[in-house]
Amino acid sequence: MSEARGEALSLVAQAVGAGCRVAVACRELGLHPRTVQRWRAAPKGGVDRRCGPKSTPKQRLSSAERQAVLAVANSPEFRNCSPKQIVPALADRGEYLASESTFYRLLHEADQMAHRGMARPRTVHRPEEVIATGPNQVWSWDITYLRASVRGAYYYLYLFVDVWSRRIMKAMVLAEESAEHAAQLLAEACQEHGIEPDALTLHSDNGGPMKGATMLATMQTLGIIPSFSRPSVSDDNPYSEALFRTLKYVPSYPRKPFDSVDAAWAWVERFVAWYNGKHRHSAIGFVTPDERHAGHDIAVLHARREVYDRARQRAPERWSGNVRQWRAPAQVALNPRDLSTRARAAAALRCGAQPTTSMVPLQAPLQGSTKPRHHDRTGIAA
Repeated sequence: MSEARGEALSLVAQAVGAGCRVAVACRELGLHPRTVQRWRAAPKGGVDRRCGPKSTPKQRLSSAERQAVLAVANSPEFRNCSPKQIVPALADRGEYLASESTFYRLLHEADQMAHRGMARPRTVHRPEEVIATGPNQVWSWDITYLRASVRGAYYYLYLFVDVWSRRIMKAMVLAEESAEHAAQLLAEACQEHGIEPDALTLHSDNGGPMKGATMLATMQTLGIIPSFSRPSVSDDNPYSEALFRTLKYVPSYPRKPFDSVDAAWAWVERFVAWYNGKHRHSAIGFVTPDERHAGHDIAVLHARREVYDRARQRAPERWSGNVRQWRAPAQVALNPRDLSTRARAAAALRCGAQPTTSMVPLQAPLQGSTKPRHHDRTGIAA
């Protein structure tokens, strides 16, 4: 058994001994649970039976040919050219040394692919990862078009959603798209929900209203931490995009365009009331966003577990295993950067111990709380 395999099995055993599930421990290490099972079943952890290639590929370049490629790439004539320029130039002379991909591969192996031009190299900045553990910690917002009855004209729906509870915090339909309107709606939303300075992160894409001077100045005045997606990457703002898809594909969405702003707003008001108060969201344990936001979700899920337990007691032969454990999401990760962050958020998302006194009581609401709840068995925030 290799040293790395033995260390991985030891770490998994320690985590399981401390009360962690095997699947969660494997995610932290980037392993599949079946892989760990196979290692445990094999004598002494097994050996790596991959033999690798038994013969040298026929098309492999010789050492002299590899040196010739590097010599040409570093020659005074071609040292400032890319392989995409070198290969056609050689072909015009009737010469062929290697393909563009081979030139790139050999230059990479020789560590000669550093940026050498005068222009600044391209850089990609990923948005900062944010993990919400309670309501009013992370909001996401965006603007979507609603078709008007005039061909080519649209109304604009401004929509702010709480990432942790999926609750729509503010919505408005207007006839134009501007940073001034967005700033006014944000200020109203913060006042309505009692948002304290430096307590809220607001995520959006890079549109004009999102990065307009008025909007940025309002966020700075209110003490809101800005977060932006990468240009042309819609996956960086998934919660708003998913909400827009639900909005436009719900069965009650009008098949004909809206005749006026008032008509569009009247329908959006009904949708917001349904979505927040009646829609059982699959990502938060099939509770409504209002229940989740107010802290009533644990009580609802606990009541469902009791229903299933009673059903199993009446007819135990219908269950070959455990009954369904209705579970409450605990953390929501926005733009996680590494596997460990993604694994921790996924593990906390579906923890299913029975609620204790540290959780929300069955009848007592928990207004405005941002403290994570905990499970008695694992100590993981739920």
